[in-house]
Amino acid sequence: DKSIKLKRVESVLRELIPEAISTLSDTKINGTPVLEVRCSRGKYDAEVYLDPSFSTPEEEKYVVKHLSQASAHIENYCKQAEGWYRCPKLKFIFDHNLEKINKMEDLFAQINKELNK
Repeated sequence: DKSIKLKRVESVLRELIPEAISTLSDTKINGTPVLEVRCSRGKYDAEVYLDPSFSTPEEEKYVVKHLSQASAHIENYCKQAEGWYRCPKLKFIFDHNLEKINKMEDLFAQINKELNK
């Protein structure tokens, strides 16, 4: 079970990271939606899960590459906004689990329709 402190840090990062991303000059990445932030290793690392709904695999590679390059800027933004001494090291990942869940729900609905005929 996660500590309240860690959950609070994740919650704050979930708000601040999209703000920081929106300050970037690259229009291909500055609107990227953040779904979730999960901290690990005692707040030293954080995985930032991004919404893949509106991206092709090529765009995802571009976004992850450029967000990784801009991670120092994003981390500084978060540090300054919260007055932190340090910010977790950010790793950006597109979260495809939601897509899989939606596809499975569609399949179950289809099966249910077939069974009820």
